[in-house]
Amino acid sequence: MKVRRIVANLAAADVGAAKRFYQDALGLDPVMDHGWIATYGAPATMNAQISVATEGGSGTPVPDLSIEVDDLDEALRRMRAAGFTIEYGPADEPWGVRRFYVRDPFGKLVNILAHA
Repeated sequence: MKVRRIVANLAAADVGAAKRFYQDALGLDPVMDHGWIATYGAPATMNAQISVATEGGSGTPVPDLSIEVDDLDEALRRMRAAGFTIEYGPADEPWGVRRFYVRDPFGKLVNILAHA
């Protein structure tokens, strides 16, 4: 048996609010929408992973999601342009990533990162 994918499920009263953050700002593709659930992704490039942590590193809280991007500066620009508040960073971390924290429309803490 092989795990084919891992999907984070976020409870939300308004599924449509995800579009501005996950599709418009991050550029993920809508891969499923049944009205009561919408899934965004980049099917050709995603890997299945799950992390368990006691902290988020550098004294930060554990984020609800971590999303790796290829251009952190562009992700940061898009989040700011969309009006999302950056809660941490951008920071160059000692373990080789540059990252920032932002909250999605549902209050979930999202770690946006790029490897050095």
